[in-house]
Amino acid sequence: METIEEKNRVKFFPVMMYAVVMGLSGLTITYQKAALWLGFPHIIGEVFMYVTTLVFILVSIIYIYKFFKYKAAVLSEFSHPVRINFFAAISISMLMLAIIFKENYPLLSAVFWYPGTLLHFYLTMHTVAFWINENQQLDHSNPAWFIPIVGNVLIPVAGVGFVNLELLVYFFSVGMFFWIILFAVILNRIIFHNQMAVKFIPTLFILIAPPAVGFIAYFRMFEVIDIFALMLFNIAVFFTLLVTFMYKSFIKIKFFISWWAFVFPLAAMAISAMLMYSQKNSITMLLFSYFMVTVVTIILFIVIYQTLLHIKKEEICIKE
Repeated sequence: METIEEKNRVKFFPVMMYAVVMGLSGLTITYQKAALWLGFPHIIGEVFMYVTTLVFILVSIIYIYKFFKYKAAVLSEFSHPVRINFFAAISISMLMLAIIFKENYPLLSAVFWYPGTLLHFYLTMHTVAFWINENQQLDHSNPAWFIPIVGNVLIPVAGVGFVNLELLVYFFSVGMFFWIILFAVILNRIIFHNQMAVKFIPTLFILIAPPAVGFIAYFRMFEVIDIFALMLFNIAVFFTLLVTFMYKSFIKIKFFISWWAFVFPLAAMAISAMLMYSQKNSITMLLFSYFMVTVVTIILFIVIYQTLLHIKKEEICIKE
């Protein structure tokens, strides 16, 4: 039988729940850009904007309550070799909300962007210092390591107009540099060492995010599709095709909250495809854009359904 302590869902409310906000934010931005470039109704993006904001507030209230009620549990997560990487999902959620509000509510966008950027800067430094100061086991490495470091690439997407270009290029440079380094580490771990735990298999989709977001950020800063931009876009396409080719590895796994890792990278690919279509006016990119928007939408609603189902079964926020 469960003890009263084990039944307390708040104590075991994981910081990974911010991945839900990241997924919803990705879908929101996807439909905002689909309205701009593909002629979709604006109301869809507006509805998701309010839903995403409410979910962010709800998750934040619960996690802040957990911090004050079960501070030791939060500190334990913050010193965990795997979970520490998901704290950056908090700042990334803020940065994505800044992107969502940038066009129509620039002041509200700034309210999210400035603290989100400062928090992500701190988490980047803290995480790298943690990796250096604490001996890391290779088995702990997984694509979630990209979140705190490569999340720097997201900062320029909404940051244009808030600060000078040189500062945005700093964050972009850090993110791109560590993407290459960490990708080599993780690929070595995946190929030559033990397979990842089943619940981290969905994080393979995160491999799509760095080049896809990098492409968007590069265009936002320089407004040009040059050879470097094309390289980033095509690498993102490659990883999208790769995870599609590996579909059998994903359809058999049971539900974990890490399923939300499917959504944000696919949304980034959808947005990249629509951006490329807006610049090249290619029928191929148009079809690819429609396909990616459809895929992101279907996967998001599958993940939402599974999340609500497992919440009802009390299989989320439990002691591992």
